[in-house]
Amino acid sequence: MFDPDVSIATARLTLRPFGPQDEARVRSIVRSGVRFLPPGAPSEPSGVQQWLRNGVHEPHRAGQGIHLAMTGADGLIVGAVSLFKTSWTAGTTEVGYAVHPLHRNRGLATEAVRALTAWVFATTRLRRIDLTANLDNLASLSVARKAGFTWEGVLRDAVLEEDGPHDLVVLGLLREDGGPPAPLLPRNSLRTPRLLLRPPSEQDVPDLAATGSDPFTQAMTGIPRGYTEPHARAFIEHTERMRLRGQGIAWTAEELASGRFAANVDLRDLDWNNRTAEVGYMTAPWARGRGYAGEAVLAIARWLFHRHAFRRLQLRASVANTASQRVAEKAGFVREGVARASLDGDDLIVYSLVPSDLD
Repeated sequence: MFDPDVSIATARLTLRPFGPQDEARVRSIVRSGVRFLPPGAPSEPSGVQQWLRNGVHEPHRAGQGIHLAMTGADGLIVGAVSLFKTSWTAGTTEVGYAVHPLHRNRGLATEAVRALTAWVFATTRLRRIDLTANLDNLASLSVARKAGFTWEGVLRDAVLEEDGPHDLVVLGLLREDGGPPAPLLPRNSLRTPRLLLRPPSEQDVPDLAATGSDPFTQAMTGIPRGYTEPHARAFIEHTERMRLRGQGIAWTAEELASGRFAANVDLRDLDWNNRTAEVGYMTAPWARGRGYAGEAVLAIARWLFHRHAFRRLQLRASVANTASQRVAEKAGFVREGVARASLDGDDLIVYSLVPSDLD
C-alpha cells in the first residue's frame, strides 16, 4: 500500500491526497468544465462530495494506486498526479498527470512527476514506473522526458478517442535510472546578418508545403511525393518529437527584412556519445540564389560546435544537385566521397565540417 497520508513538498507545490476540505474548489472546477482531475471525477457538482469521500480513494483501497492533488503555495489545487495499475508482485506502477489550463507551461507537471517518482523509489520496493502519452501530445511527452523517462516504443492505434485512434508512446523509469536524461537541444533562436532562425510553427505550414511540393525540391530530395500541408504539419511535429528524444532539432529561417519564410534547416541523427550530427535543408523557391541556406547552416554549425561541443557535422547532397553542393562548399564543408545508392538508389556526395574548419 502507498502511504495514505503522504505529503510531498517541492519548490512550488505540495502533493497530497484529496479530501473533504477540497469540496468548494473541486465543485468550482467541475462547474467550469475544465478537465484535469483524476479519472472517475464527477461531471456534475452534485457528485463532488461523494467522490471526495470515496471515489477518489478507491485506487488506494484496492492497493493499486493513489490520486494526489497538486496544490500551490496558497493551497489552491492547480493539478493532479496519480499512480495506478500498480503490481506489487511485479514491482511496477504507472504515473499520470494533468494541470489546470490556467497553470500550464510553467513546469509544474514536470516538478510533480519528478517528486512523486523519487518518493516511490525512496519509500517502496517498486522497481519500474511506466508512463504513456499520445504520440501527438507533445506537451506530455516533454514532461516525461524532462522527468527522466526513457522513450521505449510506440503502440500503433492503441487508444481510441472521439477523433479516432491514436498512437501511444510507452516510456519507462527504472530505479537505477538515476542519471540525467539524454541531452536535449533548446528551442532557441539564432540570428545571422540577414536571417532569423527560429523554431518551426503552424504559421510555416503553407510555405513549407509550397517548398516541399516544388518540382526542384521533389527532384533533388527524398521528400514525400505529392507534398501537402498535412505533410508539412507532420514534419514539424516529427522534428519536435525528435528534439524530445534528443535526436534532432529544426529551424525555420526567415528573412529579417521581410519576415518571410526562406528555408527550413534541421539537424538529425544526433550521436551524443561521439558528438556527431547531420544537417539537411530546403530553400523556398522564392528565396533561392541568395545564399540563405549556407548562411543558416554555418550559423547552426557554429552554435552546435561552440555551445554543445560537437565534433563533426555531416551533409549529404545528390550528385545531380549542384546547388546543394555549392551551399556545402561555400559554408566550408569538405567533400569526402560518394555514398553509392544511398537515397532511393541515387548516389549522394558526403561532406563534413569539423570545428577546425571554421578557425
